[in-house]
Amino acid sequence: MSGPLSGVKVVELVGIGPGPFGAMLLADLGADVVRVHRAQSVERGFDPGGLPILDRNRRSIGVDLKRPEGVETVLRLVESADALLEGYRPGVTERLGVGPDACLARNPKLVYGRMTGWGQDGPMASAAGHDINYIALAGALAHFGRAGEKPTPPLNLIGDFGGGGMLLAFGVVCAVLEARTSGKGQVVDAAMVDGAATLMAFAWGMKAVGAFREERGTNLLDSGAPQYDTYETSDGKFIALGALEEQFYAEFLEKTGLAGEGLPAVTDQGSWPALRERFTELFKSKTRDEWCDLLEGSDACFAPVLPMSEAAKHPHIKERGTIVEFEGLLQPAPAPRFSRTQAEIRSAAPKPGEHTDEVLTEWGFGVADVAKLRDIGAIR
Repeated sequence: MSGPLSGVKVVELVGIGPGPFGAMLLADLGADVVRVHRAQSVERGFDPGGLPILDRNRRSIGVDLKRPEGVETVLRLVESADALLEGYRPGVTERLGVGPDACLARNPKLVYGRMTGWGQDGPMASAAGHDINYIALAGALAHFGRAGEKPTPPLNLIGDFGGGGMLLAFGVVCAVLEARTSGKGQVVDAAMVDGAATLMAFAWGMKAVGAFREERGTNLLDSGAPQYDTYETSDGKFIALGALEEQFYAEFLEKTGLAGEGLPAVTDQGSWPALRERFTELFKSKTRDEWCDLLEGSDACFAPVLPMSEAAKHPHIKERGTIVEFEGLLQPAPAPRFSRTQAEIRSAAPKPGEHTDEVLTEWGFGVADVAKLRDIGAIR
């Protein structure tokens, strides 16, 4: 396998959403990530919560965690793993017999990554929730939306994936590096509410210096500023303008012919409504593609607003291979990029239990052990 994490071995107790995303990131960068599917998923022949992109680059084994022999199978895998990932509510893996204490007893260098919404402790720890709830409580959701309108959920990117799975992967890699020095593993408590708050660090910094108002749609980066917003074009499509800095704003004015109109200063927030009205009128005068011909690639900080299907076809995206096709599915390529240990998409999402025998024998189980486990129904 290629990638900077080649040689790192990870056990993933299969969950949904942010946990698989964190595992995908590790696998994309070369880690050998083995998905532990419940026996029921193997029997059904599919993973009810699985998605073909999030589940790529891993192998899968089927284990019946209701059987002590199934629990023992996972613990034996843990003995040679660098990390384990789980995304259940607090206490679930302990009840299954594969909690941190049981796993670290088998492998004191193990990094035990836990992905939850509210964290392992606190008054909300055992409550159900989704991205929208975590980012609401973390102080993020309140600031997405336009002035005078209700908060707008930013897909589930802030809690589930940015503040969740991505920080889980980052925390696990950090702990694996530390374990190689200290010889001691530890638990990584990755909570989406914490991660969402962390992603707001810039906004907290702006607020600390008096440069951020809590009212939605009134700041530079939240659709308050007319030079940092989206605008509709004559063909019903949209463009994105981000001409914040003085020199970029000047180029925008020059290229669009606005420089000679004597517009009010953009630094005066009192002028923002008038400027927004003029920009709205301006962008409605041409199609999106006409604006691309005029502004794209310049320092006006301009881009067309592309849905996924169009983004995959854009010349810049195509040349860099940012979105690629693998086994008939368009998907984002692994990121970031490395000059020497380049990451790659190696395999599509596995079927539950597809690699049970292969993985177990490769990770130290004898052929007779695998046969016995299969005979008693501990593995599928």
